[in-house]
Amino acid sequence: MSESGKPPDPKPLTLADQPNFIPAGFRSGVITAITVLLGFSLLFLRSWVFELPGEWTVSSAIAAILLLLAIVSELIALWRSLQLKDDHVAEYRLTLRWFVASIIVLLISLVLAALSYSEVFRF
Repeated sequence: MSESGKPPDPKPLTLADQPNFIPAGFRSGVITAITVLLGFSLLFLRSWVFELPGEWTVSSAIAAILLLLAIVSELIALWRSLQLKDDHVAEYRLTLRWFVASIIVLLISLVLAALSYSEVFRF
């Protein structure tokens, strides 16, 4: 204690002193983002693959397979984000990589589906 009776000010943490955990609230934000994207993906799968009239082509089948791959990647990212070890920075970064990869595959699938449906890109 100092002479005035107050405890000394704590020393500010440097980057080397900070714990290897993500700040509070980061996990819940990622979980929300993953579930929103997963919900969109499942609804798009239902409406595009099962309800849209028309013939299947090779390009539309590839788009459907990529969409399923994106959904599986989103589920893996969601499962990883719900694990307790995801509070560690290294695990959290790996979970974010899974999520970003699923977004990229989903976007490729959506573009291919749109081009296939409009018959711009058909094989």
